[in-house]
Amino acid sequence: MAQTHEIKAESRKDEGKGASRRLRRAAYVPAVVYGAGQPPQSIQIEHNTVLLAAKHEWFFSSVLDLNVDGKVQKVLVRDWQKHPFKQQMMHMDFLRIDESHAIRVNVPLHFLNQEKSAAGKTSGVVISHNLTEVEISCLPKDLPEFIELDLADLKPGDIIHLSQLTLPKGVEIVALHLGADHDTTVVTANAVKGESEEAPAADAAEAAPAAAPAKDKK
Repeated sequence: MAQTHEIKAESRKDEGKGASRRLRRAAYVPAVVYGAGQPPQSIQIEHNTVLLAAKHEWFFSSVLDLNVDGKVQKVLVRDWQKHPFKQQMMHMDFLRIDESHAIRVNVPLHFLNQEKSAAGKTSGVVISHNLTEVEISCLPKDLPEFIELDLADLKPGDIIHLSQLTLPKGVEIVALHLGADHDTTVVTANAVKGESEEAPAADAAEAAPAAAPAKDKK
């Protein structure tokens, strides 16, 4: 079970672009929380709170305790908008959750012991992480902050698929319910191809002295 983290917020009544601009100038992030059969609620969060939390994976993949005016709601981050080039969060959406119903969340993959594997120690082998996160389904109480993939036994030429991931109890991968065609590759360990054998031959041909031109017959 993943640890939950508290985010403090305040309710707000002013809405619209003008109100949002004023909030940002005052170092707040305008946000909305919705779902679970309740009406949407406009809120504001101190920008430093969001900025610090957003540096951690758990902020985007864990159940959060959203404390609005002292009342705690269980939520997930559902959407966010960042400034194109400033280190500034512009707006956020939070989804209330029902702890008795399964949720679908993208969680990050953590790759362990890659450098200790036979593939990692073999010269000329490139290990590719084709996925860095995976969508899972589970009850909120079973939501992991991440899923670990131990690559200690990875050998050159190996391919690891979604179906080979070790999942915590109560956790399922959404894609695998769509059929075998959705058993996506997660990791590959492929040898880098060497130079073409034709290249040396071509080089040799270029290095050979040009044949002397035939003399004209008189």
